[in-house]
Amino acid sequence: MAEQDHHALRAHIAAAVRAERQQAGLSISELARRVGIAKSTVSQLESGQANPSVETLWSIASTLGIPFARLVEAPPRGPRIIRAADRTPVPSAESDYLATLLHTGRSSAQRDLYVVSLEPGEPRSAAPHPPGSVEHVVIGSGRIRLGPEDAPFILEPGDYATFAGDVPHTYEALTAGAWFALLMEHPAAGTPGGPR
Repeated sequence: MAEQDHHALRAHIAAAVRAERQQAGLSISELARRVGIAKSTVSQLESGQANPSVETLWSIASTLGIPFARLVEAPPRGPRIIRAADRTPVPSAESDYLATLLHTGRSSAQRDLYVVSLEPGEPRSAAPHPPGSVEHVVIGSGRIRLGPEDAPFILEPGDYATFAGDVPHTYEALTAGAWFALLMEHPAAGTPGGPR
């Protein structure tokens, strides 16, 4: 993980923990007591001086009654790409795995999950989906050019990208045997940006 990405993640976690604790009306001491960790640990988290484990963050999120993702994921801004080599995993203190949160869903969204296989040839054009739709892709194999028709990007195995699905977009395999997982989110009827 790049050093600046590590610092950015730590700063985001610090601000999120502080904001959510204050929103809940808890002091640092009270949050620490409820979570079962030292007050100094919470203080270091909120000042960006600590490297929290997944378990600590899950406990804090659970205690505050919020999704885990709210502590570790910044709100998206337009198309976003996370290269496999540039992931910023949150380490686990008790296990031999690393978890990288790619996206947190909207509770009001309808979600459709696909596995899409492509072979080289003409790019496939996709018409815009309903307003507010968002697409998420993780490349399983091959090189694929995809994204908004006016600015597609090339992704490789393990790369993740998200982009607006309510604009014309395209998919094109650049190598044989290419495939990707596609999660489409559509706002539910009656929600902002959703169909009426």
